[in-house]
Amino acid sequence: MNESSWGTPPGSGQWGPPDHGPAASLRGAAPPVPAGPVHDGGAATQTRPMPLVPEPGGRQDDHRDIRDISDDRGAARLSGPLFRDDRPQEPMPTSLPGSDSDPVKPQKKSAGRNLRAAIGVGVGLGVVILASLFVYKPVFIGVIALAVVVGLWELTSRLAERKDIRVPMVPLALGGTAMVVAGYVRGAEGAWVAMALTALAVLVWRMTEAPQNYLRDVTAAIFAAFYVPFLATFVALMLAAEDDGPQRVLTFLLLTVVSDTGAYAVGWRFGRKKLAPRISPGKTREGLVGAVLFAMVAGALCMQFLIKGGFWWQGLLLGLAVAVSATLGDLGESMIKRDLGIKDMGTLLPGHGGIMDRLDSLLPTAPVVWLLFVIFVGSG
Repeated sequence: MNESSWGTPPGSGQWGPPDHGPAASLRGAAPPVPAGPVHDGGAATQTRPMPLVPEPGGRQDDHRDIRDISDDRGAARLSGPLFRDDRPQEPMPTSLPGSDSDPVKPQKKSAGRNLRAAIGVGVGLGVVILASLFVYKPVFIGVIALAVVVGLWELTSRLAERKDIRVPMVPLALGGTAMVVAGYVRGAEGAWVAMALTALAVLVWRMTEAPQNYLRDVTAAIFAAFYVPFLATFVALMLAAEDDGPQRVLTFLLLTVVSDTGAYAVGWRFGRKKLAPRISPGKTREGLVGAVLFAMVAGALCMQFLIKGGFWWQGLLLGLAVAVSATLGDLGESMIKRDLGIKDMGTLLPGHGGIMDRLDSLLPTAPVVWLLFVIFVGSG
């Protein structure tokens, strides 16, 4: 070992002048007497030698007692390493020597969710929806009502857990089901009447409890009634069209799913600029462009081949409107979840979260699609 292997150079925190180091001792100069215990020039009996670990490539017989180090340097350092290697340190290997593992590579982008579970659940839901949609229309109305009730339960449960808002679930569930059925049977007028009666039922039901936070609770309940069942009623209105009701609902579902898929795929691969970082940091402007392009192409195909009396250029406008409304709906629920301090509304659907996490883009898109259908091809 050379002299610099001993730590800091002589004179840096040492006792005595710089020339009183180990080299001076080897030349015969008398070392200074430290303030601590005096050793007799290394003649002291070593009762418990402490060998030093030899450096790679160095001498194997370089075993010295710690007290000899104190003698040579004047005092032993009590902090920091006793020895330093002057040679340039080689970078640490990224894998163990002799192992078959490859060096550590930069992590690839993660999709952020279990894709297998998400795809499996999505396919299962698609089979249920298509079977009920084209076999018997009332069965699909039951599917909508079930989704509405579960979505209301998830939303009201999170409000109670995170904000201590007590929303009466019974009138909401009954009123939400009534809205969907009335919309299918009596049209938009029936849906509005059911919405008004549901709000009235919420006001009366909440009167049976203490008056504290009455206004807060009924306001949240009316918001939930409008947000989930009333918006879902427009899907029932599309289904009620005699000529091509199932095809309209299928177009609505396909465009929304394609828009979400395009935003996800393009945003994950090319996303750089954040769309709304304070609301949803994962969404990018590139993803929005992907959603618009995917939805417009799908809209042109659906309007041309599925909707009676539809034209491809109408599908372009429909796809653009769906991409915008679906994105806004997704951001809207992200605002709610950020306010509540949660990531998902529920855990019912593996890889997706809860029912509300799948309805977030569908609900605000339903009235937009229904209105454009009425403008382009009539109510049916």
